[in-house]
Amino acid sequence: MPKLTKRIVDAAEPREKDYVIWDDDLPGFGLRVFVSGKRSYLIQYRSAGRSRRYTIGLHGVWTPESARQEAKVQLGRVAAGDNPAEERQLDHKALTIKELCALYVKDLNAGLILGKGGRPKKPTTVGTDIGRIDRHIVPLLGTRRVKDLTKADINKVLKDVMAGKTRVSVKTKKLRGRAIVRGGAGTATRTIGLLGGILTYAVEHGIIAVNPAHGLRKPKDNVRTRRLTEAEYRTLGGMLREAENEEKYATTVQIIRQIALTGCRRSEMIGLMWAEADTDGSCLRLIDSKEGRSIRPVGLPVVEFLEERRKTAIGTYVFPGYGDDNAFGSFPNHWEQLFKKSPLSDVTPHVLRHSFASIGNDLGFTEVTIAALVGHAKGSVTSKYIHTLDTALIMAADTIAGYIQGLLDGKEFKQTAYALDRDSRKAALARFLCKAEGKERLGADDKRLAA
Repeated sequence: MPKLTKRIVDAAEPREKDYVIWDDDLPGFGLRVFVSGKRSYLIQYRSAGRSRRYTIGLHGVWTPESARQEAKVQLGRVAAGDNPAEERQLDHKALTIKELCALYVKDLNAGLILGKGGRPKKPTTVGTDIGRIDRHIVPLLGTRRVKDLTKADINKVLKDVMAGKTRVSVKTKKLRGRAIVRGGAGTATRTIGLLGGILTYAVEHGIIAVNPAHGLRKPKDNVRTRRLTEAEYRTLGGMLREAENEEKYATTVQIIRQIALTGCRRSEMIGLMWAEADTDGSCLRLIDSKEGRSIRPVGLPVVEFLEERRKTAIGTYVFPGYGDDNAFGSFPNHWEQLFKKSPLSDVTPHVLRHSFASIGNDLGFTEVTIAALVGHAKGSVTSKYIHTLDTALIMAADTIAGYIQGLLDGKEFKQTAYALDRDSRKAALARFLCKAEGKERLGADDKRLAA
């Protein structure tokens, strides 16, 4: 057997069957000549009692000298106990991002992917996640192998989505016509957050050892920090009064007002059922919010609205739709029509929620109190134990809702900070004690306490 040189390799002619010319200088190193005339370098070795072949590459891409050096490296690995052929086979079978996403979506639809509080993700969240996978993650990373993914790759996806590279007009089942899938910082942040969750899923299933998305810096979403000023509340109030003149916007205007006065999420208010509206307890007892069951103290303006609306209510929902006992469904389209060309075109329903919490902070209420009012996760421990609501929470809800209603109605306030004076606090406590003891009027002890 000759030593493989360029002259010998170039002179090798194809035959009726593939054959191998073995090198006499490096045992196990050879040149395979195909019937087609192509030639490739390989090594042959034994591992676990079996003969294995490992292809180095085609002649032309590899020279005899470079192929010989690679053969020495791979045969050295074999001597150390490695199996290059098996590793390559596993490498070829390695999952792509698209295949990983398909596994994730299968478990997602089966309720096996847990969200907040260890609960399966809600159908709306599942739909949103699948949309982000199909419209951002798979187009940008689908063919990449999961095990080869790096932090730099994920950072590039972040920048591409921010720059709008995945922006597209698509047909949807829920909306008439076409919907625009946009990019931007908020979309990028949430998409990378989802991708990080999918890669954590891959770690848990032994597909990869480390999540490359961990520690990646993501941009802040402006929607999360945007809040209404007092002047903007008055502008919003004017917009709502004008919109009320058109019958088709009547329900949407009422929903917007109640979101502003409660700090509820859009979906919580649209899907609010009469069974969840406890006006006697001055609260909403939500059966299935983002945090699961949640109790939300509401102010007097909201209680009075619900009591008045209940007088003529028909069906399950506070804001019924046009079909058979379903929730109102035109809110997204109406919101866009009302706000698109308005001075508040950048405002979203979440901005109303964030503004409610910000007003609460301006008025001097604690973070824990505000969390209980809006149903944040940090307030969930408190809400688990609320059955008859604490007077302080109802007072806070009354104060914030009353203040916001005043702004929506165009009222001017001389001060933004709220401080309940000592006499009012004592009187409120006395009234609470009186009610707790079942008295119809203050007794001598209560009067003395209020003095």
